[in-house]
Amino acid sequence: MNPVVGVAAVAAVSLATAVIGFYGLRVSRTTGDFYVASRTVKPWWNASAIGGEYLSAASFLGVAGLILLSGTDALWYPVGYTAGYLMLLLFVAAPLRRSGAYTIPDFTEARLDSRAVRRVTSLVVVLVGWLYIVPQLHGAALAIRITTGLPAWVGPVAVVAVVCITVVAGGMRSITFVQAFQYWLKLTALAVPIVFMLLVLGGTNAPAAAPAVNPTAVAPTGPYQIISLLVALLFGTLGLPHVLVRFYTNPDGQSARRTTLIVLGLLSVFYLFPTAYGMLGRVFAADLAQSGQADALVLLLPGRVVGGAAGDLLTALVVAGAFAAFLSTTSGLVVSLAGVISQDVFGGSVRGFRLAALVSAIVPLGLASMTESLALAGSVGLVFAFTASTICPVLLLGIWWRGLTDAGAIAGMATGGLLCGGAMVAGSVLGAALTPSWLAQPAAWTVPAAFAATVLVSRATRGRVPRTMTRLMTRLHTPERPLATER
Repeated sequence: MNPVVGVAAVAAVSLATAVIGFYGLRVSRTTGDFYVASRTVKPWWNASAIGGEYLSAASFLGVAGLILLSGTDALWYPVGYTAGYLMLLLFVAAPLRRSGAYTIPDFTEARLDSRAVRRVTSLVVVLVGWLYIVPQLHGAALAIRITTGLPAWVGPVAVVAVVCITVVAGGMRSITFVQAFQYWLKLTALAVPIVFMLLVLGGTNAPAAAPAVNPTAVAPTGPYQIISLLVALLFGTLGLPHVLVRFYTNPDGQSARRTTLIVLGLLSVFYLFPTAYGMLGRVFAADLAQSGQADALVLLLPGRVVGGAAGDLLTALVVAGAFAAFLSTTSGLVVSLAGVISQDVFGGSVRGFRLAALVSAIVPLGLASMTESLALAGSVGLVFAFTASTICPVLLLGIWWRGLTDAGAIAGMATGGLLCGGAMVAGSVLGAALTPSWLAQPAAWTVPAAFAATVLVSRATRGRVPRTMTRLMTRLHTPERPLATER
């Protein structure tokens, strides 16, 4: 691929993101605009924005790479990613919207009437957000290095720069416009090249097919690995801060549920295309698996199958979509983290939000520069496991169980965080070849342990159930009327 074409693609999507972000600045005036877009985002806009921020580097690049390596075994990833939203629809979307909170720490403080719980939740949310941003920056480094020939560090720096500009400019309202645009760009960037590749493969000048890649141990294949992965993805989705904050932007609980239904449809359509790339790659790009470049499959396959100037143009479209994936997920995470940090550290003002956004983006940039990229889908899967072991138990029990106490919530988050975090550290020290499956996929035992610790400590501290519990639980489970649009 001509490096100039790759640079042009990255520049084009960055410019489009900045322009749309500055449009959001024109309509972002209040604190509510910056934190939750004044709770006026309609379901289709919000669903597109959720799709934009949820479909990260792991979805755009990593899923196809895992299918290249492991075939149908890797399909559990898109299944888990999508089914997690069904869990959101059933258990979280509407009650969370009715809570009236801006952030997850706001919710836990209101539910448990405890500043200590808020501080612990804030720490966990920030840690989850930073862990999730790092793979996006690794993906940007990979895309820039392979398609433009520029140094790898240019990718992460460019992502952080564009995200900081758009988030600081207009906050949540601005990012909503940006992420909705980026979902449809990502879908187009995968769908159009697939159509052209199938047309070429159906013609007389189709390139010769290479032998299919044999399945490897990269994706989970045994019952334990599959169960643990699904636990991580299903329960982890419930605790992702950048996803949950989106439901605060809906006008009412009914809109939150409708948004979730639309997201399920958008995700189901999207994941058809990484699957197709992975299957084609097993035939026409087997060498990428053997050379350790499986995550680059989506970027390189159009050039191999189509070739020539048309292949370069299709690759440029894919590069633009990949960069949109890095930008949209990172911006969603930065917005959610900025909301938490600004309220706890900078007083909750618009200026505090902007300062917090800079901190939220720069810290993971430093972490990404000091670490090496792992398989994108696998590394994001571990973040889901950590989230499922920390935020999810407090959130689910806080919504559905009256007996939750502040001590139980803290015990659960500490237990899940220490166990899952310890497994992640041990796995990185031992390496993939030496790490046993119960450490490589820890959610099957860390999530139940976190729930058990939360329940047991709450039972032992029944006297700490807050007096405001009944009033707040009634609010969470009573259908609300649509709110008037905030001016």
